[in-house]
Amino acid sequence: MSDAATVHLNEQSFDETLNRQHGLMMVDFWAEWCGPCRAISPVLEELARESGGKVTLAKVNVDENPGLAARYGIRSIPTVLFVKQGKVADQVIGAVPRAKIKEKLDALA
Repeated sequence: MSDAATVHLNEQSFDETLNRQHGLMMVDFWAEWCGPCRAISPVLEELARESGGKVTLAKVNVDENPGLAARYGIRSIPTVLFVKQGKVADQVIGAVPRAKIKEKLDALA
């Protein structure tokens, strides 16, 4: 299911991981009970793999980390934040098509 390009973050590891990250990171805010989250997850994993190490996928379970969801104003899931140099550069909300996510990645790369 997940691979080395995917990291699971929590409230303790989130800031440190973002500050260490030099490339582009997709941060997927999700929950186990969320059908659209399960639908988009393999797409995000595939895009991270295809990037050849340029994009890291991070996953944040909103049920386990409500403070992070609140901090970033996450009201709907899935929400994917695109983080570059430790700052949120863009986002998508909902299970959007692969092409839209790829377009955002290409624009930020």
